[in-house]
Amino acid sequence: MIASPQNEKLKLVRKLRERKHREREGLFATEGEDLLDAGLAAGAQPRFLLSAAGSELGGEEVEPELLGEVSSLGSGTRAIAVWPLCWADGPQAPCVYLHGVGDPGNVGAIVRTAHALLHGSVVLGPDCADPFSPKAVRASMGSIFAQPPLRAELGGTPAPRVALAAHGGVGLDSLDGAQTLCLGAEREGLPDEVLAACDAVATIPLRSGGAESLNVAAAAAIAAQRISSPAMPEDAPDA
Repeated sequence: MIASPQNEKLKLVRKLRERKHREREGLFATEGEDLLDAGLAAGAQPRFLLSAAGSELGGEEVEPELLGEVSSLGSGTRAIAVWPLCWADGPQAPCVYLHGVGDPGNVGAIVRTAHALLHGSVVLGPDCADPFSPKAVRASMGSIFAQPPLRAELGGTPAPRVALAAHGGVGLDSLDGAQTLCLGAEREGLPDEVLAACDAVATIPLRSGGAESLNVAAAAAIAAQRISSPAMPEDAPDA
């Protein structure tokens, strides 16, 4: 049983909270049984598993207080697993391209959306949050294992490409047949060079008098659903 805070595995878990250490080590950490189960179900194998003494979760047991000290969760955890970074080999259509989406919670939520609605992965362009940060991994709810993201330039994504903009775009009909959905940061949106490289720019219509814009993860979900099923079947039940 691990009973010292100076244990090398506990030290590594602490380091993996920072992006530079995740990239240097080629590893990331997950907390909790749900993410552990998701990784194993996807066929991933953890480098090691630490579990609270008496939890019977397997791996190497740790005094619960020590495990709580290295946890990034305020409530603590019963299991921490360390895994190799898992990146997709290349973009598959239809996919989601993100540019400048710096909030890890949004990145993780969009990874989950792509897994739920699209066959392709999330493609991370410049200035995006690390999808393997603790917040992003939790937001992905395990989809980071089942449908890993990748890093690529916009030119490496399949065409046609449709950009999503808060204002000034055409209707969502332009998403029909799109192979890459492009989204940017909520405040700045997509830069002009990305918009120019897309085949169309679409805008989700919002009701008059309501909020001026949508969270980028919510916008991605609406657009991805349209790409995955452009027309509702005639016999679909009423919502």
